[in-house]
Amino acid sequence: MAQKPEFRGNYYRKLADAQAWTRRRQEPSLEPALPIVDPHHHLWDDERGRYLVHELAADTGSGHNIVATVFIEAGSMYRAAGPEDMKPVGEVEFVNGQAAMSASGRYGTTRHCAAIVGHADLALGDRAKPVLEALLAAGNGRLRGIRHGVCWDEGQAASFGRRHVPRHQLLDPVFRKGFACLAPLGLTFEAWQFHPQLPDLADLLRAFPETTVILDHVGGPLGLPPHDADPGRTFATWRENVRALARFPNLNVKLGGLGMLYLGWDFHTRDVPPSSEELATAWRPHIETCIEAFGVGRCMMESNFPVDKQTCGYGVLWNALKRITQGASAAEKAALYRDTAARVYRLAI
Repeated sequence: MAQKPEFRGNYYRKLADAQAWTRRRQEPSLEPALPIVDPHHHLWDDERGRYLVHELAADTGSGHNIVATVFIEAGSMYRAAGPEDMKPVGEVEFVNGQAAMSASGRYGTTRHCAAIVGHADLALGDRAKPVLEALLAAGNGRLRGIRHGVCWDEGQAASFGRRHVPRHQLLDPVFRKGFACLAPLGLTFEAWQFHPQLPDLADLLRAFPETTVILDHVGGPLGLPPHDADPGRTFATWRENVRALARFPNLNVKLGGLGMLYLGWDFHTRDVPPSSEELATAWRPHIETCIEAFGVGRCMMESNFPVDKQTCGYGVLWNALKRITQGASAAEKAALYRDTAARVYRLAI
């Protein structure tokens, strides 16, 4: 086994190193004609490495039929000057430019960043509204929603959240005043938290039934200490929370993000990345639980790239997901891989 790379916050390898490592595992694409909307990826050029439209296009053009993608905020290219509240607008301006580059056709036929999800600090309360309006203007018709991550944990997973937030921020009355600004502006909310926090999300959904919410990364199941002491019980707790959330019709769920390191698997430590068969075996219980609970009409497959490049390459990731759904009907696959994402993010494809 290779020596484990140095831990860097919530990832091990910088992108150039991860790209070289993932090239050690190549597979022919399964079901290469199946149309896919990738509803969750990031772009950045900073200390994490470079992942811009050029690198994204290399991944989306690697053998699967990626017809469009959705950018999700990543704390990149914030404005260097101006009011602190407005600095995240810079990220949407940056991504809108990347989307315009893709729209030129010079990076393949995929409509990269056809929809954009930015960030606004909802803890601003009522003062979040002008920020949201500025994000809408910067998106030039592409902005669909915002993500305000609320990841909190008492154990090792605490280092995986990019922001220091209170434990129960979704319950905070001031945060909810900011949240209340979303629906009137036609904006969705990306819910990113860890699985012990999912009851807070249920409380939020109960209070705001008219706001479209997307649960990221199958609800953030944790496999690091202290959650690894009894994996069976941890999975059962996650599953119970997911099933409870499925009763809210305004909630959709993204099936992916399982290549992130807080799940506790050792794939990132290997000399050669795992095969799609190995990944399908590991990921199947989480994917199938969500499909059973929510139905294909509220589930969408995601790549979460380049974050999940810590575990596998882009083509291998989609092969793993396709192995899990190989028994699904054509209509079910259409919903999981394209139609749910197109509906939620209002994509005309």
